[in-house]
Amino acid sequence: MTEFGRSEFQLPAGLVYLNCAYMSPLPRRTEEAGVTGMRRKRVPSRIFAPDFFHDANAIRAAFGRLVEADPTRVAITPSASYGISTAARNCAVSPGQNIVLSGEQFPSNAYPWLRLAKANDLEVRVVDPPAEREERGRLWNERLWEAIDSATAVVALPAFHWTDGTRFDLVRLGGRAREVGAALVIDGTQSVGAVPFSVEEIRPDALIVAGYKWLLGPYSTGVAYFGDRFDGGEPLEETWLSRPQSDDFRSIADLKEEYRPGAVRFDVGQVADFILLPMLLASLELLLEWSVSAIEQHCSALASDFLLAARGLGLEAESDAWRGDHLFGLRLPAEVSIEELQTELAQRQIHVSLRGDAVRVSPHVYNETADMEALFEALRDFLPAG
Repeated sequence: MTEFGRSEFQLPAGLVYLNCAYMSPLPRRTEEAGVTGMRRKRVPSRIFAPDFFHDANAIRAAFGRLVEADPTRVAITPSASYGISTAARNCAVSPGQNIVLSGEQFPSNAYPWLRLAKANDLEVRVVDPPAEREERGRLWNERLWEAIDSATAVVALPAFHWTDGTRFDLVRLGGRAREVGAALVIDGTQSVGAVPFSVEEIRPDALIVAGYKWLLGPYSTGVAYFGDRFDGGEPLEETWLSRPQSDDFRSIADLKEEYRPGAVRFDVGQVADFILLPMLLASLELLLEWSVSAIEQHCSALASDFLLAARGLGLEAESDAWRGDHLFGLRLPAEVSIEELQTELAQRQIHVSLRGDAVRVSPHVYNETADMEALFEALRDFLPAG
């Protein structure tokens, strides 16, 4: 495993950036890959037919290793919404069936299902978070499990909730989905790259991940795994690069009805981006060098002591069993202004996010214990004594 730390990034001194769930900083090597790509584009005569496929295929292989998936089942997308819309377009449904979503789900994993439901007379079952603070994560998972029944066509969930890091038991919920024949579509944007994810273990029908958060890649990139439920599916775009013999530029005008094998058919148009793809590939290779397990352990070490101390200040957080260490929410006493707290943190160059009623904290490998201590001190100084 390659040693990781703040030196791999170019964050300015004095900045406490605990906001990877918003957007990751670019690793140095990712930035360098982008600059190299721009320089390469200066002289197009040096770009040849195989170059249109090399980086995309290398990304498929790297992402396959990251999530234990067949790389031929990996598509290159520009966003989470693109991948989820592709899945929604290819889910077989019948009037009267239902789609199960978590409450307050990120819109990219909601709007495509709302459209599918409206077009096909489906019920949308939104399972809101429990009002109870005690056992909140466990209760939420139980209510999701209970919402899935014989009429469920799709279960669409994140691995961790984007507002506060609540963990969803995808193994159990996925087993329930398979039991009733429903498609399991997972938005892994807020966890894949920071927490181990195994396609072999969880067995999703689709796993969609935007590239600019925990994959440490540039904006407008993403990857998506599509299982055999989507074999023969219809892509959002009819791109020439997804057709057989598309690497033979002399014959690409010979139109072909079939697609190249696997999930390539679901690739975004102009997938051969000579700047963004090398950047995403560099980030994926870096994550593989570091190992996701090591990243998870680092975040766990940062979160555990901090949360223990934060609870001592009267702040609420999800129980350890039902939250992420890389992403968790803090809930303030009712009389405290969350907006005023954010202003105070910004003055101290501490960057977190406000999501719902939670202060969302999301550390990564560039963070150290001193960053968590700075956040704790700011909270302690801001909160009313006693």
